[in-house]
Amino acid sequence: MTTTSPTKKPGGARIAVQRFGTFLSGMIMPNIAAFIAWGFITMLFIPAGFFGANSPFGWHWAPVAEILGGGGNAATINWPGAMTALTANEDGSTYQGYVGLVSVMITYLLPLLIANTGGRIVYGARGGVVATIAVMGVIVGTNIPMFLGAMIMGPLAAWVTKQMDKLWDGKIRPGFEMLVNNFSAGILGMILAIIGFFAFGPVFLGISAVLGSIVAFLVQFNLLPVLSIIVEPAKVLFLNNAINHGVFTPLGIEQAAESGKSILFLIEANPGPGLGLLLAFTFFGVGAAKASAPGAIIIQFLGGIHEIYFPYALAKPMTILALIAGGASGVATNMIFQGGLAFPAAPGSIIAVTVAAIGAGPANLLVVYLSVVVAAAVTFLVAGVILRASRKRDQEAEGDSFAAAIDQTAANKGKESSALGALRTRAAGTTGSGTTEAADRDVDAALGGAAGAVATKQLNNIVFACDAGMGSSAMGASVLRNKIKKAGIDGVTVTNQAIANLDGSADLVITQNQLTDRAKAQSPDSLHVSVDNFMNSPKYDEVVEMVRAQHEAK
Repeated sequence: MTTTSPTKKPGGARIAVQRFGTFLSGMIMPNIAAFIAWGFITMLFIPAGFFGANSPFGWHWAPVAEILGGGGNAATINWPGAMTALTANEDGSTYQGYVGLVSVMITYLLPLLIANTGGRIVYGARGGVVATIAVMGVIVGTNIPMFLGAMIMGPLAAWVTKQMDKLWDGKIRPGFEMLVNNFSAGILGMILAIIGFFAFGPVFLGISAVLGSIVAFLVQFNLLPVLSIIVEPAKVLFLNNAINHGVFTPLGIEQAAESGKSILFLIEANPGPGLGLLLAFTFFGVGAAKASAPGAIIIQFLGGIHEIYFPYALAKPMTILALIAGGASGVATNMIFQGGLAFPAAPGSIIAVTVAAIGAGPANLLVVYLSVVVAAAVTFLVAGVILRASRKRDQEAEGDSFAAAIDQTAANKGKESSALGALRTRAAGTTGSGTTEAADRDVDAALGGAAGAVATKQLNNIVFACDAGMGSSAMGASVLRNKIKKAGIDGVTVTNQAIANLDGSADLVITQNQLTDRAKAQSPDSLHVSVDNFMNSPKYDEVVEMVRAQHEAK
């Protein structure tokens, strides 16, 4: 019988970097839809876009492209009421041109969304409002899109607001709370906006210039592929978010605004290395790793959940060299043929990459596809050699190593996920593990506390909660929602949220084991159920039966 080792709680510098990366990711990921919207508008309406004056397909949509993409002569087009600004021609003459959506969204909308999200993470809606006001000063005080400033000034402004509120907490006379709260936030926001304009704006401008110079240096001397030496191992250890969302995304947005695409969006998101590694395990792996790799390919390549291949790399650490080689090859391909994405591909699936690449034209899409194929091929070849060289030894030692690698991946991430849970289930089914059976035996005990309370607490609002409230919890909510629908039960809502957003209104909160204590602290009056993974827990059937029994007893 295969047993899984207990998940170790990570600590030290690595977990600090993980938390920092998670914080940065928490500001970017909820706003990815806005980045995609901006990317589509840019892709369609700038002069080189699908419907622009220089459309690669000859699909010029005049004057709509000139109005929405910006730059159209207002005196000639005469569209009433649209915002205009003084615009310069190539010969130095000026005219009143339409501002459009592209420049306004990247200059104001996207940084303000990031600032508001960061402020909310630190201090709720109040922190988000003050953060937005403060970052407006930083934006106006610079002449480039201020994503870096939003990611720093936004949370900082919210933290200052939180400290300010502590000064008179419990000291405000009844009836004056709203007056004090609104005026204090407004005055503080004004002060921070002024400070942001005169002090922080130039600082962030300098930081952006330094980071841009480093990237320019790497590009000039063809050293950008060297970044794979850092990025690929960092991905396996879940340390990549700090680099990706803290550096690549802000600089990539600036590059995309200037040239319509950026190679930086593909350094971390290229699905090729993961695909190549999983293919190598499919053909040359042994035991559970070999059997589960084909299914993992679908999740990684089409679903964009890269963490699914991390246990394979940890089970055979030498294959990280293959990931580095594949990642560097993909970056080199994009450098040579000038491939890139118009906006961030999130998640990093081939579908998202395709949508983000086609905006820069069909030729760019072919280059990006080539970079994915090259990265996958190089990773496959190098990993194949490594796996073949140790195949006999791996067959003799095969047993606990892959299951332990899955647990190590969960430890590196700091929490379980539905993708890893599904992978563990497939591995257990292949090796005859008793892990799933143990989970079944634990169902009654896990739901025992809730079962006794069912008669007095009606379960109408069920919430799946995870760190971000997006990927894994959304999949779990979908699974249970379908089960309740098939059971013919009406009047029960099943949603997903971030743990930080739990407000106590949920009747039942379902979390993964590692997060249950946090969920209980956030929503103490709710019933709580812990599961090993969100995708296929047997406890869902128990929950459905609890809800069915309640409805039949009405």
